[in-house]
Amino acid sequence: MDKRWRRKVASELSDNLPRNAQVLDIACGTGDLALSLFEVLDVRVVGADFCRPMLEIATKKAAKLKASIPFIEADALALPFRDDSFDAVTIAFGLRNLASVEDGLTELYRVLKPGGRAAILEFSQPKLPFRSGFKLYFTKLLPLLGGIVSGSRSAYEYLPDSVSRFPDQERLALLIRDSGFEDVSYLNLTGGVAALHLGTRPQRSS
Repeated sequence: MDKRWRRKVASELSDNLPRNAQVLDIACGTGDLALSLFEVLDVRVVGADFCRPMLEIATKKAAKLKASIPFIEADALALPFRDDSFDAVTIAFGLRNLASVEDGLTELYRVLKPGGRAAILEFSQPKLPFRSGFKLYFTKLLPLLGGIVSGSRSAYEYLPDSVSRFPDQERLALLIRDSGFEDVSYLNLTGGVAALHLGTRPQRSS
């Protein structure tokens, strides 16, 4: 599912990118979305994350696939890029971990060129009748199984807790609009387990 979701991000951006576009993947972690963007869109991709060990893994993955992606150590709330730098920005499963969702959206907006699009992939609130069964799995079975497999149950307990405190689809869409984006929409993925939010930075008036 995770691979399909990430490729959906790339697919949704594919029709609106200019030739020689530059795309920034924020909170890129070990580089999975950045690599999908590079493979599907055939554009210049930059990955940014504050966690150096994850960036080292991402760099090795890119080298193995011969993908020329620079991975930069950076704070998502204070990105080291000039205003209006990128044709698109993405963030997958990272927005809810920021100290301020609003400040994170402001940074996405700042580094986007006018007319550029933001794509935000995040866990969300499943829709009925899928909701009750998934909640049982997410809060009970996943921590148990994840702990057995990985040896770190706490990481899989943090995941449902952080998702429960994160804005649902409609509230996140409102926050994105409040940050200045227009044409804001979202797509529920796998019954709303995840949602892909899209928004465009308005063109400057002449």
